[in-house]
Amino acid sequence: MPTFNSLEEARAYFEGDRFALENGITLDELSGDSAVCSFEIGKRHRNAEGGIMGGAIFTLIDLAFAAAANNVHRPTVAQQVSMNFLSESRGSRLTAKASCRKDGRTSCVYNVDVTDDLGRDIAQAVVTGFKL
Repeated sequence: MPTFNSLEEARAYFEGDRFALENGITLDELSGDSAVCSFEIGKRHRNAEGGIMGGAIFTLIDLAFAAAANNVHRPTVAQQVSMNFLSESRGSRLTAKASCRKDGRTSCVYNVDVTDDLGRDIAQAVVTGFKL
């Protein structure tokens, strides 16, 4: 049974994640043990070479994981993250989709896939969560 009664309730809860919010990341979808977050790519997300900062992509992954995992058990925090950068984005928006692979008694494992609005695979992560 989800811990959030609605998408709006989850969005209100994650307003406390100031870094993600102030960098334009939004919680777009929440369903059972999965979540979708995204942001419009802006100058603040760019590195010196013009690419998207790895930290911006990581923050997107982290919020998608947090929304999905905390909808199953609250509070759940990230314990370990393995992340691969796959391609440079040529689009204008990044989207992260988190889905549960394993939901155990004290821990969980989520896959998070990041794509751009052109359908390009940008990054992937496996996140191990710890249920507090």
